[in-house]
Amino acid sequence: MYFDRFDPMKGESLQILDPMGRLREDLRPDLPDERVKQLYERMFVMRLADRMGMNLQREGGMGTYAPFYGQEAAQASSAFLDPSDWMVPTYRESGALFLRGVPLANLYRYWMGDERGMFMPEGSRTLPIAIVVGSQPLHAVGLSWAMKLKGEKSAAAAYFGDGASSQGDVHEAMNFAGVFQTPTVFICQNNQFAISLPRKQQTAAATIAQRAAGYGFPGLLIDGNDIFAVAAAMQEALADARAGKGPRLIEMLTYRLGPHTTADDPTKYRADAEIEKYKPFDPLLRLRAYLESKKLWSETHEADLLKSGQAEVEEAAKKAKAMAPASPDDIFAYTYRAMPPYLARQREELHDFLQSQGKVEAHHG
Repeated sequence: MYFDRFDPMKGESLQILDPMGRLREDLRPDLPDERVKQLYERMFVMRLADRMGMNLQREGGMGTYAPFYGQEAAQASSAFLDPSDWMVPTYRESGALFLRGVPLANLYRYWMGDERGMFMPEGSRTLPIAIVVGSQPLHAVGLSWAMKLKGEKSAAAAYFGDGASSQGDVHEAMNFAGVFQTPTVFICQNNQFAISLPRKQQTAAATIAQRAAGYGFPGLLIDGNDIFAVAAAMQEALADARAGKGPRLIEMLTYRLGPHTTADDPTKYRADAEIEKYKPFDPLLRLRAYLESKKLWSETHEADLLKSGQAEVEEAAKKAKAMAPASPDDIFAYTYRAMPPYLARQREELHDFLQSQGKVEAHHG
């Protein structure tokens, strides 16, 4: 329905809920109001969690952090995945992982530099965060191809940004997916900046979604700050993929209100006036306006959610800080089946150094 109706080659995009909170009922997907309310509540807590991540980094509790402020609706796309689907994230998807069921304390612990934060809940079809830009779509295609060969009626969702769309790995992933008709949903969160490079310098194509045609499958451009458009695109793309109709590409047009990461200074490449221009398109503001128009939300609801959400986030941060540190041996483990001599030597040197500082017990082998 949506992929056939809106052609990115013609510059057409899907918007169902406008910035004023007004809904086009003729385009509404299967998304009951009670579910909308639940999504708003989780997206609200998601924003509080993102703010806590920024604060923890500024306090010295994390080495770096990749915020997603302003992209909560696009992040909520993970809420439409079935447990049997695979989620393959990049470093921007802390919010999507949160909605997928990854404990918030684990996410904080990961950003504190502890890889154990990426140990997924038992049975979760969720890959760890991929830091290498553009590498993860290949993993998603591999997973979805395996599911197709095994006859599973599931899909794999690959997340990436507008900057990653220029990477060769992304091209190879989409080309392979198109040729072998794998059940892959490619989700491009176009927040309009690849670190400091603006979208207009990223590609000569009018949209990223239109590239799908070159790979032989449909693409759709949507308002990525509209949770109804996100739901519509995800539901259709996943249903088509599971039904054996091949891959889909969704370009979720949004805006990164914060820095690329906490190591970035966005004032070097964009003016504050530009950021202010995009704030009225905030996904939470428009969704709250919709709920209020339906008499499903009030100031009391908002105050209660702020209190409970802040408590949830603070408890997760406290738990992350209290986790026992990992063994220094983890620095050298998990790369080779048999540790090379030079790594074994470096491990011994680290143990000797830490022991001399009184930070570890005597090394026993």
